[in-house]
Amino acid sequence: MHTTGKIHSIETFGTVDGPGIRYIIFLQGCPLRCKYCHNRDSWNLQEGKDMSVEELLQDIKKYIPFMKSSGGGVTISGGEPTLQLEFLLHLLKELKKLDVHTCLDTSGFIHTSLMEEVLEYVDLVLMDVKHINSTKHKELVGVDNDKILAFGEYLSQKSIPIWIRHVVVPTYTDEEVDIKGLAEYILNLKSVKKVELLPYHSMGKEKWQALGLQYPLEGLPDATEEDIKRVKAIFNRYFEKYSLKIA
Repeated sequence: MHTTGKIHSIETFGTVDGPGIRYIIFLQGCPLRCKYCHNRDSWNLQEGKDMSVEELLQDIKKYIPFMKSSGGGVTISGGEPTLQLEFLLHLLKELKKLDVHTCLDTSGFIHTSLMEEVLEYVDLVLMDVKHINSTKHKELVGVDNDKILAFGEYLSQKSIPIWIRHVVVPTYTDEEVDIKGLAEYILNLKSVKKVELLPYHSMGKEKWQALGLQYPLEGLPDATEEDIKRVKAIFNRYFEKYSLKIA
C-alpha cells in the first residue's frame, strides 16, 4: 500500500538545513501561526501536492551519491512535518534502508509520546525555539511553548543530537533577559551540538499579500548583521565555558 503525503515543495541541493548537501522535503501543514512566516501558503494541511513515499524515493536516489560524498542527507521540514506522522515515519524508515542521514526540522510542537518510534530513524533534529517566554511566544506564533520546551528535554534524555535554531526578530526575540533564559534552557540540554541564529527577514511578505492577507509585521525592519552580533555576544557570555558552536 502506498503512503501518500501532502508536499509543499522540494529543494534538491540544500546547504543550510543540516550538514552537507541535502535533499529537503517541505511538508504541508503547520499548527503555528508565526507572524513572520515566510511560507504562509504552507499552513493549510489540505493543500499541497500529493506524493507517495515511493515517488519521493525514486527522485531522492538520484542525489544520494552527491549527498553522501558531502556528509549530507535528507531533511524533512515544513510547515510542521510531524502533522503527517504516518507518512513521516514511513519515509524515514525507507531512507534508513538506503543508509541515508536523516534530519527532522521541527517546531517541537507535538506530544512527545507520539515521537518515540519516529525518532528511532532520525539522526539529527533541527529544533526551532521561537521564544523562551511562553507569553511572548504565544503572541508571536499563536501557541505557548510548553510542548516545545518539553520536546527538547525529551530529545536530550534520549541523547538525540539537536541543533537549536532561533530567529532574531528585532524588538520581539532579541531582549537580553529572553536570550539569557534561552541560553540557560539550552545549557540544560545535554545533546545540543550547535545553536544557529537566523536573521528575521520580510521576504515572505509577498506570499501573504498574494493570499490577500495583511503581513502582521509590516514596517518592522529586517535583522541586521549588528543585531545578530549583539545577540551572539549575549549567548557567548553564557556559553563561554562550553563547547557549543554559535552560528
